[in-house]
Amino acid sequence: MNLQGVAGLVLLVLSWAVFAVTLYAFVHAAMQRPDAYTAVDKLTKPVWLAILGVAALLCLLFGASVLGMTIAAVASGVYLTDVRPKLLEVQGKSR
Repeated sequence: MNLQGVAGLVLLVLSWAVFAVTLYAFVHAAMQRPDAYTAVDKLTKPVWLAILGVAALLCLLFGASVLGMTIAAVASGVYLTDVRPKLLEVQGKSR
């Protein structure tokens, strides 16, 4: 297997991992109460669903491209590290 084949395989695996994390963030965002988003002073639930949905679509459409993976990783990363913990805290759920 040549270097290009290995790099392509790594990018493909990475793109599926980013897609899976983005899909998890989307499902988690969809399961939360709408009033919890405003209670923690974050964007509204429909806005987060749109951001994460578009990020997942970009990841699917562009596949292993760096642009699609970067956008999806940043969107899901912000949600999972900033918004999710505060939503769980305000709703009294454990992490």
